[in-house]
Amino acid sequence: EWGYRITAIIGTDKLEAECSSVAPFLPEDTDIEQLLRQKTIDEVVICKENLVPKQLESLVQICSEVGVVFRLYSPFFNMLANRTQLHFFGTTPFLTISSTPMNYLALKTKDFFDRLFSASVLILLSPVFLAIGLAIKLDSKGPVFFKQKRVGLRGRKFLVYKFRTMVVNAEELREKLLEHNEMDGPVFKIADDPRITKVGKFLRKTSLDELPQFFNVLLGEMSVVGPRPPLPDEVKEYERWQLRRLSMKPGITCIWQVSGRNNIPFDEWMKMDLEYIDNWSIKLDFVLFLKTIRTMVRGDGR
Repeated sequence: EWGYRITAIIGTDKLEAECSSVAPFLPEDTDIEQLLRQKTIDEVVICKENLVPKQLESLVQICSEVGVVFRLYSPFFNMLANRTQLHFFGTTPFLTISSTPMNYLALKTKDFFDRLFSASVLILLSPVFLAIGLAIKLDSKGPVFFKQKRVGLRGRKFLVYKFRTMVVNAEELREKLLEHNEMDGPVFKIADDPRITKVGKFLRKTSLDELPQFFNVLLGEMSVVGPRPPLPDEVKEYERWQLRRLSMKPGITCIWQVSGRNNIPFDEWMKMDLEYIDNWSIKLDFVLFLKTIRTMVRGDGR
């Protein structure tokens, strides 16, 4: 049914009863090189699971030297995803399997844009930073910036920076508010959080509280677009499949940011991040960036 005419089957005695009716059966120690000399053979197909590397190397070399197509079957190949490539470290080949983007040039372009754009934002919006800082100081006691440990690319820890939108003792008050959590999963959020200041409500609604994260982008800890960086305690509660969202550098904005945020269940949020990773491209980043600007103008933030 595949259009093949089988010249011979080579294998152990156990297979002889099953295969002898299909084609002539030859013992396992058959000299393949000699067989290729004697017969008209177009292809050699290897379906042996426990193949010794030296034996495999010898068979490949024989077929290559005489110009016969070599095919290899392995149950391992069933596990291979679409993103399977042959890479070289020096002159040593490696089979690379990745469920994350592997386009080196595109990723470098993304990193270059991130750093250039973040530097531009920090310079051009410095008056806005000063105005927001002054408003925060006049509204409530405490520092202008809020820093918090987050989890980045493949588990790397770093401090994320934001404009402070809550009272100074917000982390202490969090324990008392856990029963009011409106999000499922390990994430904590409530719509009318009493810890948020007056200026903080405006900053969150317009997403201006995220502006200091461009410092993180400039330092290479974050990207403009990418899955939001989670808290270490949240990551501890992740299911295994959810950990893959850490396989790309975290971002200031992503699909979740422009799709309703708090109205999205936790599992759906995680799937959105994986969808972003699976379909990532420079074009997708640009589209999400434009949608983020629209969200900020509309004031659709949390």
